[in-house]
Amino acid sequence: MTQTSSAPWPPSLWAATAPPGPVLQPVSGDETADVVVIGAGFTGLSTAIHLREMGVGVTVVEAVEPGWGASGRNNGQVIPTLAGHDPSGMTARHGEAGERFNAVLRDSAQYLFETVRKYDIPAEAEQAGWVQPVHSPGRFKIAEKRVREWSAIGAPVELLDRAATAKMLGSDAWFGGFWNPTGGHINPLALARGLAHAALRLGAVIRSRSPVQSYARVGDNWVVKTDKGTVTARALVLATNAYTGEFSDGLNRDIAREVIPVLSWQMATRPISDNIAKTIIPDRQAMSDTHRELYFARWDARNRLVTGGAAMVPGRDGDNLRPQLAARLKKLWPQLGDIEFDFVWSGYVGMTPDSLLKPQVAGFPRFHRLGPNGYAWAGCNGRAVALSVSLGRELAKITQGTPDSELGLPFSEPTPQPLQPIIRRIAPFALPLYRHLDAREI
Repeated sequence: MTQTSSAPWPPSLWAATAPPGPVLQPVSGDETADVVVIGAGFTGLSTAIHLREMGVGVTVVEAVEPGWGASGRNNGQVIPTLAGHDPSGMTARHGEAGERFNAVLRDSAQYLFETVRKYDIPAEAEQAGWVQPVHSPGRFKIAEKRVREWSAIGAPVELLDRAATAKMLGSDAWFGGFWNPTGGHINPLALARGLAHAALRLGAVIRSRSPVQSYARVGDNWVVKTDKGTVTARALVLATNAYTGEFSDGLNRDIAREVIPVLSWQMATRPISDNIAKTIIPDRQAMSDTHRELYFARWDARNRLVTGGAAMVPGRDGDNLRPQLAARLKKLWPQLGDIEFDFVWSGYVGMTPDSLLKPQVAGFPRFHRLGPNGYAWAGCNGRAVALSVSLGRELAKITQGTPDSELGLPFSEPTPQPLQPIIRRIAPFALPLYRHLDAREI
């Protein structure tokens, strides 16, 4: 499948409120750089910033505009954990490399907010913390395990009993949980555009409206081909995640087939009055709970409650989800009364399930060598905001010769999913399984 680079922006809350992005030009003719990065999301832009801080020339090639993909469409929660695996799982899978990755992930939220402050990015950043409440008494043991494991490697996590959780969230719907004060939330499109501005100020080149058709190793260099020209570079970083196969089938078929792009919907309420807002997550933490069909919410800078979900049949522009999510919010916080959504939008989450027989278990992120000085990662599994900025730092270092033993990049070979095109179509129909499993756990 090849699509045009004139893809429209989703009509999201973030598109309506983020400061303008930079004015950019497409690839034209034959260009050169020391490093070429494909994809101007959080990872690609962070890689460019870190390379320029090292004095290395870099060109970022983007299919549409910075932040057009998942980086500019997500809920904006800054979460320093994985969705389905704790530190012990990554260590069991990758050994010492997994331990180094855990350290990168542990510090990722703090690093994101430090980056926002360092470059004075107007991203509506609130480092108010992230809380994961448990939706049933039986799931409290998950919170206990996560606090135990993350505490063991130095994360500032804290276990919450039911009363503390109710006080933090303004609802008695949950049975306890845990939280990490380094987390929080941002306007994700504002962050992506701010990272692009920062990279340009440092001297990076960013090319927009230039879908990459293919890349190849030619002699000692990588050559990236678009319809209007090429970029030749010594090193390459592929940072396209769930959108790897969306603009060209020839970009990297193995990675494109490794990822299951799952459509996730986001919704923002009308602004909530101050007297009601102060009773709902009064200290403005980001929240996502232990349901497999996640319940999540956070405030934006204009007192809108931003939530979302998935649906087997979302309807036109998510119309079928509106009443469902309005009822969910009202159940959690009855004081909201009748709820209307001003913005509804969607985008892909890059899922990398380890077993198609257990779709309810979120997979591990994947890191790959494409060849000499060529690198990629995929599989955010819904937790890329904090992680991707830190991974940009790690990827920048490895292109400049930093040894694996000093980096949190546990490499493996791509594992394409059999029948991936079919699986991505039927993935939403796993929702009844998620709901069944959530309901039977007590």
